[in-house]
Amino acid sequence: MAFRYTQALLLLAGAAVATSGAEARRNRPADNWGIESMNQPVVQRTDFALDLSGTEHGLPVAERARLRDWFDSLGLGYGDRVSVDMPYASDPVRRDVARVAAEYGLLIAEGAPVTARAVEAGHIRVVVSRSTATVPGCPFVDERQGPSATALNYGCATNSNLAAMIADPNDLVLGRGGESAGDPATAAKAIKVYREAKPTGTQGLQSANSRSSQ
Repeated sequence: MAFRYTQALLLLAGAAVATSGAEARRNRPADNWGIESMNQPVVQRTDFALDLSGTEHGLPVAERARLRDWFDSLGLGYGDRVSVDMPYASDPVRRDVARVAAEYGLLIAEGAPVTARAVEAGHIRVVVSRSTATVPGCPFVDERQGPSATALNYGCATNSNLAAMIADPNDLVLGRGGESAGDPATAAKAIKVYREAKPTGTQGLQSANSRSSQ
């Protein structure tokens, strides 16, 4: 009886190992036979919202203090996007929010993300959108692909460092457009340096001593 019980336990353990192995193979990424990195940065956005009451003359002092405390609690900084949803408020309210945001070095963005519920009458909603960039799955430990396949970890270091260092992760999604008004002198500086540089061969060949020093 004890032998049969032990044998049944061994069979169950073997089935569990086989199932886990099949599950690991099923979840394992396919071999990469191209030269493109399989590990790309993924950008995620989180929206934080705060409702404030405003008047036709702007934000009251107490509401501006609430807004500053909220910005401080979020650690507001570069890369964050501040927008105002104000269907019932006046322009002085928006200007007061812009003044508070300017204390943190940010401008008010045009438009506002869609939030869960409507803004009540006499209130505005300040929304802070924060994006983060990560490269999930890096590094991939189980690398068992053929000798001609590109390594699954290819691009992990470069893309992980890029995701960690980029100031605004949204630039990985849409990039950054050029300025509407540019300085032609700045744009032509590189071309000017290239055209005025002397060719490297104008000085002739440098003499070299092939004798080895003892």
